[in-house]
Amino acid sequence: MPTPKKDLSGLTLLGRAAKPSKKLEAFPNHNPERDYIVTLTTDEFTCICPVTGQPDFAKITIRYIPDKKVVESKSLKLYFWSYRNEGVFHEHVTNTILDDLVKVLSPRWCEVVADFSMRGGIAISVKAEYRK
Repeated sequence: MPTPKKDLSGLTLLGRAAKPSKKLEAFPNHNPERDYIVTLTTDEFTCICPVTGQPDFAKITIRYIPDKKVVESKSLKLYFWSYRNEGVFHEHVTNTILDDLVKVLSPRWCEVVADFSMRGGIAISVKAEYRK
């Protein structure tokens, strides 16, 4: 089934110049009667240590069961990009990403896993989860 034009009406970032943004966008879920899992992964997430200013790199994996909305992937990419120069602890950014997704999507379930690269001999993995 082709995507109806009305699904595109609330999307403002597709087809436009890319720049960092905290604005997550969503489109209607055409199968709200069914549980299915959407998985989004990037290994290009970066932020900086709020104390030292050193860069931190992470693989972020998002899994969720949509209810009425599905996240638009370009908005998610620009959202991730917005953290590039932000000083933030790993635990805080992982939970903030989850909170922001829940706010926009109101999913049935959502999980964010952030696997940060080793720095100083320690790798950190943070998993945050939401259930309706």
